[in-house]
Formats: sequence, structure tokens, C-alpha cells
Amino acid sequence: MNKSTHAEIEHIPEKPLAEIYPLGTVTTKVQLADGSWLAAVSPLLGVSPFSVWKVGAALGAMLTSVLLVAGWVLQRWTQPLTYFAAAAERLGTDIQAPPLDERGPFEVRTAAKAFNRMQARIRRLVEDRIALAAAIAHDLGTPITRLRLRVEEIGEEEARRAILQDLQQMQRMIAATLGFARLDFTAEPTEMLDVMSLVQRVADDASDAGGEVNFSGPEHLPLRTRPIALQRALTNIVENAVKYGKRARISVAEQPGAIEIAVEDDGPGIPEPLHAEIFEPFRRLPQTTDKAIDGTGLGLTVARSLIRGLGGDITLANRHEGGLRVMITLPSVRETRLGM
Repeated sequence: MNKSTHAEIEHIPEKPLAEIYPLGTVTTKVQLADGSWLAAVSPLLGVSPFSVWKVGAALGAMLTSVLLVAGWVLQRWTQPLTYFAAAAERLGTDIQAPPLDERGPFEVRTAAKAFNRMQARIRRLVEDRIALAAAIAHDLGTPITRLRLRVEEIGEEEARRAILQDLQQMQRMIAATLGFARLDFTAEPTEMLDVMSLVQRVADDASDAGGEVNFSGPEHLPLRTRPIALQRALTNIVENAVKYGKRARISVAEQPGAIEIAVEDDGPGIPEPLHAEIFEPFRRLPQTTDKAIDGTGLGLTVARSLIRGLGGDITLANRHEGGLRVMITLPSVRETRLGM
């Protein structure tokens, strides 16, 4: 047999495929020139239209295509939700952030426009609050000044001193209220800083003012944040520790994904049921000492607002040894990319 002529025989599988089955045989007879007959018998084969392999391969290819297209469509339609979530989180820390891009499908454009309108309303609300606080501070400044001048005409020294102290306290409260109103409006850019250097500056300032302050932690600890806001919040907490707890001990530690700054004192602490209430504006606890301690009740309120504006939080806990522990937790990595 000529191999080149019948090379197709090599393509015949040794074993029949599962979807091929015999239907019968076909006999072919040819009469030769000498009158003899040449008979050839060949099998008649059929192919099953319901082959498991064929159906499985077709379904697999179809499912793969459907999954790929569905994944692309799902990613395309859910990506704006990621942008909205990032924008909402950013709005909580910076109301001056640029508006969302109003592009994309109709539903996405509608949601982006509604979000931008909401952000604009919040910005106007904060601006109106600042204007109101500034107007009140300005209007109260004039009568307070007149009262100070009239107090000088009081002959009794003790009464005059008490009234002047009250007027001074009113001026401090007005200034603190105006500063508190401006917290959410002032947009400070973030920058990379060394937390330990900032803690040292706060501790040195408190020590220069006569307080007993010490700190511990790593030699260097980089963090991307708003330095003025963090310094102001930490200063308020350290001043409270020195004022009400005799001394302040600052410790800094790095945790996975976060930086913790603890400020401890040796004071009487705060009853646990009042830990949430003490953060309310102008809330002051009854003083346990005979000596009056000046304050407006905004120190912890301002500190928590600033820290939350940095993406962190403040918690309180009473120490077993006595005193209060104020824990500041800041995210060490905070990168958000926005777009539509």
C-alpha cells in the first residue's frame, strides 16, 4: 500500500471517540474485467448530536464569554460607587475639596450633580455659621469693652476684680467659639512630617509654660497629615493633662496602618459614663479642687474635631493607677484617588 496515497489512515484514531457509534456496514462490489467481483465492506458510523464533550465545550466557551462581559460591565458600573465613597469620606475632612466630575452615564451624572449640590450646601452652611459667630463676637466685644470701662469706676476692689475676671472669661469664650466655628472651614494642605518632632515641640511649649511633661517613642516617625491641626489638637490635650492631672506623659507607638499617641496624667480621671458627654461643647466637669481652673469647655471638643478631620479618632480611658489616658489614633497611610 502506498503510504503517500493513503496517508489519511494515520489520522484515524486507534480507539473510537465516545460520540462516534456504528450504524451498520456498507458493502461495495465491483466487477472486474475477467468477470470476477471485488467486494469491500466498510462500517457506517454516526456522530451523536448530544455528545457530552461537545455540549460541555460549547457551554464552557459560552459561560466564559458571559463571565468576561459581565465582569467588565459590573466593573464599569460599580466604579463610580467607589468614587462616590471616596468623595464622601473626603468631604468629611475637607469641604473645600473640588467637585466630582459630572461625566458618564445618565445615572452617574445625576448622582454626581446631586453630590456636588450637597457639598455646596454644606459649604454655605459652614460659611454662614462662621459669619454668625464672627458677628456675635463683634457685637459682644463692644458691650464687654464698655463694661470693663465702667467696672473701673467701682470703688470696691474685690467686686471689681471678680467682675473683671468674668469679663475676661467671656472674652475667652467668644474667642474659643469663633475658633471652633472655623475648624471645618480652614483648609490646610497635608504634608509629610516627623511626628516625634511635633510631639517634642508641644512638650517643650507646655514645659516652658510651667507644666511637667515628658514623652517617649521612636526616634523618628514619618506621617502625612496636617501639622497645624495635629499640633493644635495635641496641645489642647496636653494642656488639659497638665491643668487637671498635674503632669502629662506622652507616648507614641506605630501600629499596623495606624499611629497611636497616648497622653496620660495623674488627675482624678473622668467617670466612664461621662466619656462621651465630655466631648460636647462647653461641657465642664465639676472641679474637685478648691482652686478655680480657667477654661471654656472646648478643649476636648476642638481636639476631637481636628483629629477626626485628619481621619483619626480620640478615645478616653481611666488608668488603673489613677488618672486619665487620652488615646489619639491616626491612619498612617491615607491615599485616595478620585475621578470619574
